[in-house]
Amino acid sequence: MNTFEQHDFTNNTARSRYELVTDGHVSFVEYMLPGRKMILSHTEVPKALEGKGIGSKIMKLVLEDAQKLGLKVIPLCPFAATYIKRHPEWNSVLDDDVNLK
Repeated sequence: MNTFEQHDFTNNTARSRYELVTDGHVSFVEYMLPGRKMILSHTEVPKALEGKGIGSKIMKLVLEDAQKLGLKVIPLCPFAATYIKRHPEWNSVLDDDVNLK
């Protein structure tokens, strides 16, 4: 797996998405920010990077940022929901109305 530096990860607020640049390819997680909530609506990893853990890496970085900002997360994106189910340590950032069972 590739090693990532923090500078590869950015919040592109103009496009409402987090981006992770790897080997010239941009992976991203789109979001909406209604109030103090972060709705994760779509995750995309370029085909050239699939299967290399890039989706998991960007999702972890997004959740870390949401936690740092004190936002509650609503994962509408199936990838985001599955990631959080597999990593229950992130349950603390979930919005109270979210049930991933």
